[in-house]
Amino acid sequence: MTHLTYAAITPARDEADNLPRLGASLAAQTVLPAAWIVVDDGSADDTRGLVEEFARHHLWAEVVCPTSASRNGDDLRRGRTEGRDVAAFNAGVAALRRSPDIVLKLDADVSLEPDFFERLLDEFDSDPLLGIAGGVCLELDRGEWRERFVTGQHVRGATRAYRWACFQDVAPLVERLGWDGIDEAKAALRGWKVRSVPGLTFYHHRRAGRRDGVRSAWRSAGSTAYFLGYRFHYLLLRSVFWMRRDPRAFAMLTGWLRAAADREPVYGDAAIVTYLRRKQRLRELPLRAREALGRGR
Repeated sequence: MTHLTYAAITPARDEADNLPRLGASLAAQTVLPAAWIVVDDGSADDTRGLVEEFARHHLWAEVVCPTSASRNGDDLRRGRTEGRDVAAFNAGVAALRRSPDIVLKLDADVSLEPDFFERLLDEFDSDPLLGIAGGVCLELDRGEWRERFVTGQHVRGATRAYRWACFQDVAPLVERLGWDGIDEAKAALRGWKVRSVPGLTFYHHRRAGRRDGVRSAWRSAGSTAYFLGYRFHYLLLRSVFWMRRDPRAFAMLTGWLRAAADREPVYGDAAIVTYLRRKQRLRELPLRAREALGRGR
């Protein structure tokens, strides 16, 4: 068994319905966390009280409350699209009393098999160059848990784990949507490997877009693509690809065009943008499509 340690940071706003399930998953792990820090970002429900009660029985758990937390509805909506959960994650990392071997962003709306972290730590232990890793996402679809596929070696933010040395290389995380593409590119350019671990599944109990609306989520994806300097032909073809399943994916195009019309800021690191655009060349698109359908392995 690995001797690596890990700390989990959970950004949380009004997550009282989800945290008991996540806490039970953590308490049942074959390798317990060195720390579980829940960052209560201005909850109006009993998020804080639930974690405090859990911490009375599990000394590795605690809740922290950033002074910037706000209950303004617009702030909440804007925060989820502009990276407030990343700001909360950064606050949780700052609250760590000691540096773990692995630190991860662990969303409140997931649950895990008891050996999830044992297997994840084994991956890091067996490959010293593995910098960012995570699990494979399952979501409930028509009564069955189905995999949500990713392209490339992308690691979903819900169980996104960093080797501490790699985290130092990619920090600070950009506090807006697109942060997960930027830190993966930073890691790769510094020689770290990034991958989701095949067969290491986690259950995602709130489907993407459920809180703010699916159309809003697609629109945000478009404005994020503009921020990251995506090739327009890639965004166009990506929109058409997803519109076959969900016509609302057209909003990805409107999000990009609105960002362009408003001359929104773009990410300023040319090396990162070049790295991302390299994966969007025309000859790469058939592979990206197969990966999105789960056939690119």
